[in-house]
Formats: sequence, structure tokens, C-alpha cells
Amino acid sequence: MTSRKNERPGSIVRRTPWPGSASRPVVSPLQASVVYAAESPDSLDAQYEGRLQGYAYAREGHPNADVLAGKIDRMEGAEGGIVLGSGMAAVGVVMLGLLDAGDHVIGSDLLYGRTLRMLREDLPRRGIRTDLVDATDAGAIESAIRPETKLILIEVVSNPTIRVADVAGIARIAHERGIRLAIDNTFTTPRGFRPFEIGADIVIHSITKLLAGHSDATLGYAAARDPADREAMAIAAATWGFTPSPFDCWLAERGLHTFDLRYERAAANAAALADHLAGLDGVRRVVYPGRADHPDHARATELVGDRYGNMLSFEIEGGRAGANALVRAMPELPFAPTLGDVGTTLSHPATSSHRGLSPEQRAGMGVSEGFFRVSVGVEEIGLLTGEFSAGVAAARAAGPAL
Repeated sequence: MTSRKNERPGSIVRRTPWPGSASRPVVSPLQASVVYAAESPDSLDAQYEGRLQGYAYAREGHPNADVLAGKIDRMEGAEGGIVLGSGMAAVGVVMLGLLDAGDHVIGSDLLYGRTLRMLREDLPRRGIRTDLVDATDAGAIESAIRPETKLILIEVVSNPTIRVADVAGIARIAHERGIRLAIDNTFTTPRGFRPFEIGADIVIHSITKLLAGHSDATLGYAAARDPADREAMAIAAATWGFTPSPFDCWLAERGLHTFDLRYERAAANAAALADHLAGLDGVRRVVYPGRADHPDHARATELVGDRYGNMLSFEIEGGRAGANALVRAMPELPFAPTLGDVGTTLSHPATSSHRGLSPEQRAGMGVSEGFFRVSVGVEEIGLLTGEFSAGVAAARAAGPAL
């Protein structure tokens, strides 16, 4: 029996130093600690003043977030990017960190639904005025500029309508007028497009989507060209508590290791599925940048080459009844308000991402009750074409729109 006579009561609560090793782990360690013990007050001062590298409190930064940010920085050709708790936190940190009451923001009128809400409702309540205009028309963006305009926010490919912004034209105008250009690169990803190379000042990602790629981590990313903007965003992130989970960062880093492979397979599947859907009776339209009938096909090709991505949208006949029938006819395919999973997911913007908009606002965007967004995954293409054929046939059988 082991003697306990020399054991000090309560000593078990003291933290044990991590074992040293002559070898190193192949997988990045998960560092879940919220707090970090400094050697002395002088040492802590040196950390906060940037003379020593170190961590103090996870809300201000932690190793798993920094490892993940560094990898996305390399993908985007960026420096000093920060990882946030969600894609919307990434949009929010740009607005909170860089804008003041009285400033003006121009946004695309086809942005993601929650981003539209932020621009329409949340920023104006804080004294920041906004205008939403057609980002496929650089002239419309220029016409909306005011003396107090401080930021233009666009998506390269809009969510969920899959329209392609006039990125080059908008970047030129923003540069000439001294206005920051923020580009959400979530749909295109760095594999398809690198916004800093065309003149963006800020790049935003929802890491949750294709970068992490497994529907098990909720994270965002924001990077700025100007070091002063980086610092302002980092301060806002810590102040407002947009802290990412170390575990989610660890999961997302794991997802990045297969990103290139997943992207190529999913994009090839998306091109094939778009062509298949276009040939089905009951499909009104298919929206995929790689198709010659896409209204922005030439612009997309100029921006991304042949890397059109894994996202497409399509519209069926039959309205809500047809939409219900289509989803029920594909029970093995997840119907969920997400994208970027390793497998294909189907979403219905009218009841998910854009449900907060009025029917008239959705109609103006082309988002009807029969409109679906597809995040195409890496399955065998024959499985996908069979499922969607069955879904569209069921929608047709459900009858006309109500």
C-alpha cells in the first residue's frame, strides 16, 4: 500500500507541469486553458507591451486561435488576421472596430440575410447610416458614395443568389475615393479568389463553412491590410467578447488539412449537378457561375478562372407545396440552414437565412418559395443526380404554386 503520510492536504488542486518530451506531437495540441500564469508583473507587462510573446486571458487570444489564423493568413496572403466566434462576429468586429457614429456604409443588396439585417437595422440604431445597392454594378456603388462613406462591404459571390460582384470595378472606385473595401470571401474561398490581390482592404470569412468543412465548428476570420485597422479590430474583438472556442479552432485547423481536396471534388460535383438540374422538367432556373447562362459568367471567369466553387442555387415550380415535396423526397440529404459540410446540404432561404426579410424584399432578390441553395459535397455524383431527380419529380407532382 502506498504511504500517504507525506502528502500535503489539498495539493492535488495545484496544476501539474506538462510533461516534457524529446519528440513532438504530430497533431496540434488542444489548449483549453482560459487563463495563463505569468512569471512576474514585469513579465506580464512585457507581454501586453509586445516585448514578449505570451498569453494572459483567452478572451484576448489563445494558441489554437493563433495557429488557425496563421494558416488562413497564408492562404489569403494576409498578415495578422484574427479568428472570431462566428462569421457574423467577423462582420461585426469590422463594423465595431472601424466605424463611428455619423459614418456611412455601402453594402451589397444581396448580402447574407443576417448581414443585411445588421446593415438595415443594427448599424442605423448606433448612428451609422447605410445604403444597400447592386454590387454587380460598380456605377451603382459609386453613385451611393457620400462624403462620410467609410466602408464598402460586398461578397464576391452572393449568398444565396450566387450573383458575382463587380469586384475589380468596386475596388478601383474604393481606392480612388479613399474608402475601405471589405470583401466576404466565404463562398469563393482563397482557393478560388484572393481579395487582397485585387485591392481589398479587409477580408472576411465564415470559417464555419467550407474552410472547416465538417459542420462541427462555428468560427469567423477577419484580416486587414492596414496595421492600424488590424489593431482596432483586435481591440474590438477582445472588448466585445467575440472569443473563439479553442476546441472549435482545433477542429477547424483539422478541416483545413483536407480543404484543397474537398474543394476540388465538391466544385466538380457542383458543375455536374448544375448541368443535371438544368435539364430537369420542373426546374425554372439554375444559378451557377460556371454555366454560360449565368448572368455574370464572364465576370466570374475573369475573377476565378475555372474555380467556380461548390455553391449553386435553383428554383422549382410549385411554390411552398413543391418545396415541401422536394425536401421530403430526399430524406437522406440534410435539409439544413448551413453550407460547407463534407457532404451536400440543401437550404431554403425563404425559411432560413432570409426569413427575416419581408416577402417583397425576398422577391426583389429573386428568393421565391421555390428557391433553394445547395452546398455541394464530395459524394459520388450519381448519388446526387439521382436524389435531385427524385426531388424535382416530387415537386412537379405536388401541383402548381398556391
